[in-house]
Amino acid sequence: MTSKTKKTPETLRSARWFAPEDLRAFGHRSRAMQMGYSPKEWKDRPLIAILNTWSEAQPCHMHFKSRVDDVKRGILMAGGLPVELPALSLSESLLKPTTMLYRNLL
Repeated sequence: MTSKTKKTPETLRSARWFAPEDLRAFGHRSRAMQMGYSPKEWKDRPLIAILNTWSEAQPCHMHFKSRVDDVKRGILMAGGLPVELPALSLSESLLKPTTMLYRNLL
């Protein structure tokens, strides 16, 4: 069995996005600030994406809208920065002839 070592803030992918003093990191920092995030929110913290398939047209995923707030709260409590991203939501009851035609898009 292998033991996993805990990553330091400097080795996080998020640090490679925000920490360097180059044009690419400048773009990441400026876009984050345009979205309302301050530097203290991303400095030395992992950026965690939450893919959410919630949709008003998807009855099976109606509870995801409220559950994602719980997930975000947990990520914040663990020291991360949560970012919610929308994902394709397929509803068998509303998509004809079948959602199976689009399953590879998920």
